[in-house]
Amino acid sequence: MILTRRNLLIGGAAGLLTGCDQFTDSPVLASAEDAHRFLQRSIGRGSLATEFRPEQRSPIFRVNGTHNPNTPEYNIWAGTRFVDWRLKVGGMVARPMQLTLDQLQHMPQRAQITRHDCVEGWSAIGKWQGPQLSTILNAAGISSRARYIVFHCADRYGDGGYYESIDLIDAFHPQTILAWALNDHLLDVGHGAPLRLRVERQLGYKQAKYLVGIEAVASLTGIGKGKGGTWEDMSGYQWYAGI
Repeated sequence: MILTRRNLLIGGAAGLLTGCDQFTDSPVLASAEDAHRFLQRSIGRGSLATEFRPEQRSPIFRVNGTHNPNTPEYNIWAGTRFVDWRLKVGGMVARPMQLTLDQLQHMPQRAQITRHDCVEGWSAIGKWQGPQLSTILNAAGISSRARYIVFHCADRYGDGGYYESIDLIDAFHPQTILAWALNDHLLDVGHGAPLRLRVERQLGYKQAKYLVGIEAVASLTGIGKGKGGTWEDMSGYQWYAGI
């Protein structure tokens, strides 16, 4: 077998995991997470996830996780095709912003055809389009003291809103985009309208949907339960889900 990050991830976890609900806070998983991050970063911080040809796209791109936030605020946004929706950019930035969908669509764009790998074991190939996250962070003037980017979402889990986070290495990766289109169409509700994260070298649960805010922070302490994301807090998922 050719040694790859994906083989190591699947092989290392296969004996422990059979589905999303069976993650734990096992020290074995914690050490595996550190190994995945080390391998990925050793291969190269700027190394790209595989990109595919248009004819290789999956005929169906499955909807997973939340299918519709179905909150009063989200329903109002969806009812007006997100004209009144705003992406709030804040935290440790010099110039906080509130961006409309139209503004995001008129920024320099990146389109990429990549494979989405779910921790449940399925995958699909699709074309995503949107501005690079780095474009937005540079425009906002991110502080040199910031270490992470936190993504706040419209869907609710437990007592709070869904959230995820990545570090600045992944935030400034060229394939990390805020996608508003899938397969040359505006995102539908099931796939995360109006905006979702694509961080292509991570597993599917890191691709936060229904974005309403991004926040630059120095530490993840005090955000949720401090583990870096909703599933990390609730079910012990790995924070760095590299593939």
